[in-house]
Amino acid sequence: MNLITVASCLIAGATLSAAPIDRAALSLLDLAGEPQSIENYSGRVVVLNFWATWCGPCREEMPMLADLQKRYADRGVVVIGASVDDASTRAQIEPFLDKQGIAFPVWTGATAPDMERFGLSTALPATAIIDQEGRIAFRFVGVLKRQQIVRRLKYLLSGSQGVVPERFLNSMPDAPSRHEGGEHEDGEDHAHGGVGMEGASLVPS
Repeated sequence: MNLITVASCLIAGATLSAAPIDRAALSLLDLAGEPQSIENYSGRVVVLNFWATWCGPCREEMPMLADLQKRYADRGVVVIGASVDDASTRAQIEPFLDKQGIAFPVWTGATAPDMERFGLSTALPATAIIDQEGRIAFRFVGVLKRQQIVRRLKYLLSGSQGVVPERFLNSMPDAPSRHEGGEHEDGEDHAHGGVGMEGASLVPS
């Protein structure tokens, strides 16, 4: 049985590998029940945030993500919320979004295997930033810090090519998935398929 973890402590990770980056692929339903796909956003930078209404840290970072959408929308950035709420909590999504004034697209039906396909653990919240070519550029696990995501958006929007700045990588070149953790971005690697965290709670997907 797959498990989704709620990250109640601050752990954030980011990846930009020198190796070929996986192309992003995700198809879910929007709030109107219409099918949507990441592939429809080719040419744009996508901030794909996996979240759930029952995840406290997810709820905390939503207003920041909404602000980022407003700030960078005219530069081709789109924030998408991929909800992992199941049938028991699906009805809470829209009231929460309305109360918080969240206007970016929210899709439903995301699962732990979806997160794993993006190279993320099954800890919530989790975020992947997808570049203009449809490739997964950065991966985060845990609550996002505004500075972390803004720096990376600016990097992708600048059209920079070639060597990735060292500050975006950690010191573990042999790790299959490299992460930077916390506000100071200290290196920490997390294995796929789950992350053990202090204070985390486990919820069946």
